[in-house]
Amino acid sequence: MRIATWNVNSLKARMERVPEWLGYAQPDVLCLQETKLADAAFPHLAFQALGYESVHHGSGQWNGVAILSRVGLESPVCGFADGGEPDQDTRLVTARCGGVSVLSVYVPNGRAVGSGHFAYKLAWLARLRRHLEAVASPADAVAVCGDFNVAPADQDVWDPKVFEGSTHVTPEEREGLSELLSWGLVDAFRGVWPDEKLYSYWDYRAGDFHEHRGMRIDLVLVSRSLAGKLQWALVDRNARKGKFPSDHAPVLVDVEL
Repeated sequence: MRIATWNVNSLKARMERVPEWLGYAQPDVLCLQETKLADAAFPHLAFQALGYESVHHGSGQWNGVAILSRVGLESPVCGFADGGEPDQDTRLVTARCGGVSVLSVYVPNGRAVGSGHFAYKLAWLARLRRHLEAVASPADAVAVCGDFNVAPADQDVWDPKVFEGSTHVTPEEREGLSELLSWGLVDAFRGVWPDEKLYSYWDYRAGDFHEHRGMRIDLVLVSRSLAGKLQWALVDRNARKGKFPSDHAPVLVDVEL
């Protein structure tokens, strides 16, 4: 099974590129983030014509997440299933696809260290673990995919000194991600490429993409039952090129089920 994740930074703006990418990358499951669409505006029929069932959780203008699957899509859950109050944002959707519990997540940015937005980000990460505990078991086949807005380690940013004092790299954010991983997840990309300095996000400004000044913040986290079956992983830099690209590139992993 090929599982992919892509922050498209507005599906409306990227609607020509996503079907094109599906055609050549051929993922079995694609998790999308930052669709910036309301549920009523999501193009289910367009993806169905390409062979993909879909579920979307969005409110329009900001955020928005989706799962596309050509291996079945069952038991969709929009938002958290931990019994708490509904999230103020549309950042999480879960479904069963081809025997794998798939989560498409868009972790809050955090904006500035010490701000209310930063506290919300840390609380959101903690709540994601509680949601995972509610919908799956570590013994299950699970893939948590999305834009985590956290670079797991210094090797995941082009220059750690540039990010000192900024979000995405603080000990608190990395601890939140580590707590999620401790549930029983493995960073699939690092399982295949333990030492490579490859990134999934580059700012539009200052030629960062062409100068290789990026961050690896788009992750596919898989349960240990899948981690032992990893065959391949890739950041598709080609999808970050051309006209009107997202500022993120898709990340793909292949597992033998």
